[in-house]
Amino acid sequence: MDQFKTSMFSLIVETSSNLPPDVRRAINGARERETPGTQAMLALETIAVNVDMACDGTVPICQDTGMPTFEIKTPVGANQMAMSAAIREAIADATKEGKLRPNAVDSLTGKNSGNNLGEGAPVIHFEQWEKDEVEVRLILKGGGCENKSIQYSLPAELPYLGRADRTIDGVRKCILHAVWEAQGHGCSIGAIGVAIGGDRASGYHYAKEQLFRTLDDINPVPDLAKLEHYIMDKANTLGIGTMGFGGKATLIGCKIGAYHRLPASFFVSVAYDCWAFRRLGVVLDPATGAIRRWLYKEDTPTVKMARGEGLPITGREIRLTLPLDEVQVRALKVGDVVLLNGPMHTGRDSLHHYLLTHDSPVPLEGSAIYHCGPVSLKRGEKWFINAAGPTTSSREEPYQGDLLRKFRIRAVIGKGGMGGKTLAALKEVGAVYLNAIGGAAQYYTRCITDVSGVDFLDFGIPEAMWHITVKDFPAIVTMDAHGNSLHAEIEHASARELSHHAERVTL
Repeated sequence: MDQFKTSMFSLIVETSSNLPPDVRRAINGARERETPGTQAMLALETIAVNVDMACDGTVPICQDTGMPTFEIKTPVGANQMAMSAAIREAIADATKEGKLRPNAVDSLTGKNSGNNLGEGAPVIHFEQWEKDEVEVRLILKGGGCENKSIQYSLPAELPYLGRADRTIDGVRKCILHAVWEAQGHGCSIGAIGVAIGGDRASGYHYAKEQLFRTLDDINPVPDLAKLEHYIMDKANTLGIGTMGFGGKATLIGCKIGAYHRLPASFFVSVAYDCWAFRRLGVVLDPATGAIRRWLYKEDTPTVKMARGEGLPITGREIRLTLPLDEVQVRALKVGDVVLLNGPMHTGRDSLHHYLLTHDSPVPLEGSAIYHCGPVSLKRGEKWFINAAGPTTSSREEPYQGDLLRKFRIRAVIGKGGMGGKTLAALKEVGAVYLNAIGGAAQYYTRCITDVSGVDFLDFGIPEAMWHITVKDFPAIVTMDAHGNSLHAEIEHASARELSHHAERVTL
């Protein structure tokens, strides 16, 4: 199978840069339902532009290219060890070329391997079948949405929904609660795979396997088909919306499977995936490893999703030049759309923890910290950014307030919002939280005009502190310096809607 590695490289690159037709249709359906002129519609239009940019440039749709998970079916006698080795080589090559972000971190030392290889990375599952061909399916599922996956053990008491029993109705409550609990942190509009039963390990695995189904298929089990339809209908009435901004579209897919279980256990496992639902597959010639045909693709050419070139400027945006002063920031309010210009700095988990007890290598007063782990490449002596969307900000909640006070930072940029500790610090210091559009890595990359330097490369490329200059970088004020939080408002309002589904339902 001399062409197997080449085929795997092609699969990895295409999965990272091009959404399959069923996902594109689902996103377009959400755009058709959403109210024009809203923050949710702005997010959806940004997503559409970003999808086109990634496809046209063959670059990552989202900077978090996730944990590559391969599901492979082979004829009896196929050399699975050789296939695994070739896949690992293809993963390393794709990482070197900036098609994947180096995401494999040693859990004991915290060291990034730099090539996406390590113990348990990538994930490869083999299964034999009787067909005379090899089938390889790949999903790239990022950390933000992976963190919103959840597992329930029934019976259980669920906030706003009451008791969930070991019944289909109990499963219904678990799924709705999982969608509500994710809010905008998992880059909604999202899709979920659900497994009923199994043990804790097999349940999560089977839930993730559901994401290999197409979003527009029909479950062959009638009761599960009814439940999928119900969840799609009701989840989109919760008012969470794209990025958690509120709106009519929260979910683009719900796929459910059921395993047998032990009498003592009843697990409901939910695998959450974001709008950047990167899942493709190939069927290979078993003798050569060459691609015979693609899976999830259709014969029609890929059609652009954006309605025009870039996002329309309304004139209502507030242009800001960094660094910012307190007066400028306190004039902003929740709902304002800003366009940032000037220098800013990226910072994620490792940097936030470090800065608690150390000085910053650069002055941060008046600056903006961007929660971003970019895909970065070096050409000669110059670094450039290949993908740079926001990461989930809630992970920095234990640190952010202290850093705002210590360094007098004026703006925090990320996705999904932050909690009460950060909100109090924003009010005290005179700072704002700006929500960028999760997954829109290419759109934001085009706003970066220069990479002036980098510190803490020993943290790994995603966790390093990148010093960048931006032009007309768009974001929405969702937490202001007056104690207002759109995220808290949406969470409370959607909880009220969730409570309407507490009564037992017969599907």
